[in-house]
Order: sequence, then structure tokens, then C-alpha cells
Amino acid sequence: MPYCRLMPRRTASLLTSGLLLIGLLFAAVLVRVPYAEMSPGPTVNTLGEHNGGPVLNIAGEETYETTGNLNMTTVRVTGVNFRMSLFEAVRGWLAGSSAVVPHETLYPERRTADEVEQINAEEFSRSQETAKVSALLELGYEVGTRTIVSSVVKDGPAEGVLRAGDVIVAVDGEEIGEPSEVAERVTAREPGDPVVFTVDRVPGTDDADGTEGTDEADGAGEADPPAGGSGDTAEAERLEVTVTSTAAEDDGRPIVGISAGVGYDLPFDIDIELADVGGPSAGLMFALGLVDKLTEEDLTGGEFVAGTGTITAEGRVGPIGGVAMKIIAAREQGASWFLTPAANCAAAAADPPAGLTLVEVETLEGALDALEEIRAGAEPENLPLCSRAD
Repeated sequence: MPYCRLMPRRTASLLTSGLLLIGLLFAAVLVRVPYAEMSPGPTVNTLGEHNGGPVLNIAGEETYETTGNLNMTTVRVTGVNFRMSLFEAVRGWLAGSSAVVPHETLYPERRTADEVEQINAEEFSRSQETAKVSALLELGYEVGTRTIVSSVVKDGPAEGVLRAGDVIVAVDGEEIGEPSEVAERVTAREPGDPVVFTVDRVPGTDDADGTEGTDEADGAGEADPPAGGSGDTAEAERLEVTVTSTAAEDDGRPIVGISAGVGYDLPFDIDIELADVGGPSAGLMFALGLVDKLTEEDLTGGEFVAGTGTITAEGRVGPIGGVAMKIIAAREQGASWFLTPAANCAAAAADPPAGLTLVEVETLEGALDALEEIRAGAEPENLPLCSRAD
């Protein structure tokens, strides 16, 4: 006679637990969470070569041999469209060499992957230009300035008419001396009025360059925009173009959909060749590399120095993101010293890798002073060191 046997209670409990564990594992892999991951990226010696060519190329001026390292550092981040699984997030939280942060921390605005890539490229280009200018000014070179179109708003009135890099000579026949004067001329009109721009344009400029996915612009840019090479406009073409203004959504003022900024006329050609890198944080190390190549003094004395930081044309060093990952990358590559923006010092000093001395810097001049102490063999305590927050 057929009969049923009851499963032992212990076996049933184990089976239930196993099924529950399997279910949780599947959920951990399948469930997506709004987080992104940062990890140490590659470092590049600005005094050396990358992908078979020198990082810093200087033409038309004498350069000098260098030793040691002045490495810029990077952070690897998950892409704007990447959606991390719960399992990946937990693994990242437990790992000591990566950081899991809310997705909006890295990508605070809703942008497409192409827009994020373009913005990063533009920031990197600006950092290159301000690095060049700050280094040259530090060494006493004369650097001329001019007002340029730094960016053109996507789908704005000026798209296809003005281009990023155009030198703005006049607006409605009135000569332009400062970037702020562009907005003054435009807002003096009424929405719907035509605005005539007199510009110098280098032939071959790409219409798409500098077009941003922002809603509106107009006015002086907060960061100095690119002005490649020596900035010589001798071969530029003088044009008059007309843009029909429109009303800004927020206050109804007339705008044409551009940002105006400062371009530079460098005394000789400087090119920075470094592909697949974005963002503004390499500015300080590019500037130091240029100073090293343009002076007889060996800045590092053969030491391995790495660092990070944005830089303005005036040589002020600004904060960056991902400093904890950058100091790990620097130490893994052999750096003994790390030049750290003052605003990032507390975060960097919270858990620094052994053997890496964190030096606080606020200006290009301060970084050069620190390098002087380092190559002279100064003890770390004689340098402005980063300290943990109280």
C-alpha cells in the first residue's frame, strides 16, 4: 500500500535555508541599486612619454633635461549608464581599494553618456590651457588675452552660427574687451532682436566643438576655455554673423546661447598629448611639468612625486574628486610624495597608504617651494603636511 514519509525536520530546515540563500544570491545579482564605483586609475609621468610620444611638447623655446617623476593621477569610475547590482555594491563596500558612492555623486545632473564624455573632455582641455598659462606666468613670460566663445548651447540660437574658439572682436559694432561685455551687449537688446557678432575664426574649426547640453548660457565662463597652441590668430578669417536672440526661461532676458570666456595668446607652441583622460584635475601636475622642462633647475632631484589638483591661470590650486583612490594609485606606482590640494588634505590623510608623504599645496608657487625642499632632502616634518580632520 503506497504511503508518504515525512521529511525529517532538520532536512527540511536545511532545504528551506538553501532555497532562501539561492534566492538572495539571485536577488543580489539581479537587483540594481543607484550606486557607482570609483577605483584607482593609471598614473602618467608628465615629464615622460605616453603611448610612444612625449606628454609635453614644446616648440619654439629651449627646453632642458629632467629627472624623476611628476605623475598626474586618475580615478576609474563606472559609466553614467552603468547600473550596479547589489552584489557588486557590497563587494565594493568591502574592498579597501575602491569606493562605492551614490550615482548622483558622480553624475549629479541627468546627462547622456555622450554629454558626460564631452564635458569631461572640455574640462580636460581647459585644465591643459590654464596649466600652460600658469606655468608661463610663473616663469615671467608675457601671455596675451582675448575674449572667445567658450561654449555654444545645444539647440540654442547660436548653434551652427557661432563656434567654440571664435574670437569675439565686437558685438553690434562695439568692440569687446572683457568676456562680461558680451552679455552686457546682448542684454541691452530685446528678445527676438538680431545681434551681430564680429569674430575671428580659424579655418577648419569643428561646428560641434564646445557645444554643451545645458539649457542656457550667455556671460563670462567660470573656467578659462581652451585656446590651443600659441593662440596665434594671424590666419583667422574675420566674419560678421547674426544671431537672433531669444528670451531666457528663468527671467525673460535676451540670450543667444553662448558662454564667453578668456582665451590666451601664448608666446610659443605647447601641446599636451594625453588621450583617454577627462576632467580638470591634472592641471597642477601639467603646470609643474612645464616649469621643469622650461628651466635648468631639476625640480624633483630624481624623486618620485605624484599629485593632483585643478589650477587657475593665476596659479591657484583647487580641490578634486576621488583623492583617496588617487593616493592609492600613486603609491602603487612607487611615489614617495603626493602634492595634495589643501581642500582635499583631510580626506587624503584619513587613511593614507604607508610610505607616501602627503604635502599640502594651495598655489603653484607653493608646490614649487615644496619641490625645492624635497630635492634638497628635507625631512617630511619641514614641509606643509596634510593632517586629519579633528
